[in-house]
This record gives sequence, structure tokens and C-alpha cells, in this order.
Amino acid sequence: MSETTIKKLRREVLAANLRIPEAGLATLTWGNVSGVDRDAGVFVIKPSGVSYADLTEDDLVVVALEDGSVVEGSLKPSTDTETHRCLYRAFPSVGGVTHTHSTHAVAFAQARRPVPVLGTTHADTFNGAIPVTADLTAEQCMKDYEYNTGQVIVALLEGDPRRAEDVPGALVSRHGPFTWGATATASLENAIICEAVAEMALHTLALQPAHEAASAPPQHLLDRHFTRKHGPDAYYGNSAHTRAR
Repeated sequence: MSETTIKKLRREVLAANLRIPEAGLATLTWGNVSGVDRDAGVFVIKPSGVSYADLTEDDLVVVALEDGSVVEGSLKPSTDTETHRCLYRAFPSVGGVTHTHSTHAVAFAQARRPVPVLGTTHADTFNGAIPVTADLTAEQCMKDYEYNTGQVIVALLEGDPRRAEDVPGALVSRHGPFTWGATATASLENAIICEAVAEMALHTLALQPAHEAASAPPQHLLDRHFTRKHGPDAYYGNSAHTRAR
């Protein structure tokens, strides 16, 4: 395990966790971000119950991807660690995972309703509705609850890595959102977007007359917005080494 690589990952994971309260995604300590080093077989995650104001790089916990054991750190890792580990093991393209209790996304999770695609802002990141899982059973809650939380997300996506890339987030029924991405930073940005589009969806649905459901936008419009940013023909933005013209 390269000390330099892990230190770089620690810095990224710390910065992503500190952005959770800045983005208004968490009350108290209700949120966590992790990032994985697959070559080293470990991931770095926020410790359990430590306030963002007090969080330091040294507080972060390094966990083995294989069995969930603590490799480095004197504090207990987040209680959601096993959910993160489950997602990493199921989807090889995932490099970071974020979990929050952001208000509007949680509202959809508690109502057990997917966040519908009602406009292009949603389609820029999520190629379809942000889905909601089935409720966990009594047995799933009794033993290995956090790992089983990851399992219901994996089941929701049918273990399909392509679906995980196209829709980088899910709502755990009656709980809240988990989002992921190629890096810890990307997973946090997807959490910010998830909350923003959930809020927009709630406002849109509130504007509809009681007898009229919100209509879905044309699929060709949604496809254009998603493919502008994703896939081989993406053309949105500029690389780090080019200037806009």
C-alpha cells in the first residue's frame, strides 16, 4: 500500500466530507463520504459520529475492501461502512460513495417514491429516475443491517454496472440517498445534484393541479442532455489543459 497514494486519497476524502455541511446536505453528523484504492484493496471513510468542524485527515479510517477490517486509524469507521463496502464490491467502476440525509431526497425516500425525471437538469447527471429500494426485511435489519442496505441497492440495480454508471445514486426506502462516482469528489457532487433535482421535482409536482400528473419531457431531449456529458460523444466542458474559446 503506497503511503503517498493513501495520503492523497485521505486528502480528497477529507475535502469531500467537509463539503457535506457546506452544501447543506447534513444535520449534525448525518453524512459520510468514502474513496477507494482498489490496487491497495482498501477504502478511506469518515469516522463515526465525529463532527465536520472537528474532522481531520488523521481521523479518517482505512478499511479493508475484502473483509471490512480496520487497516489504519484509531477511531471507529462510519456505521455506514459496510454499505459503502458492498457497493464497492458490486460495482468495479465506483471509486467513491456518499451518503447523506439531505431533506428533499429523504422526503422522496420516506414516501418510497423515485425522484422522477421532469427536466433537463436531472437528465444532465441521471439517465432516468433516481430509484428507491424495497424495504429491508426484519431479518435483514436484525443481522448485517448496513451490508444488507448495500445489498438492496445492488438488487435494485440488478447488479448491473452499466445501470450504476447511468444512474449514480439510489434512495434507500424510508432512509435516504446513497450516491457514487468515479472518485470520492464525484460521488459528493452527485449527492449535491441528487438533492437539487429532488427539490426541483417537489416544487414541480406541487405546481401540478391535483388531477394532472407532471408530464415526462420528450426522451430525445433527455437523451441529448445526458450524452452531452457522458459517453464517447460527450462534449460538455473543457479538459484541465485546454482553454475555452
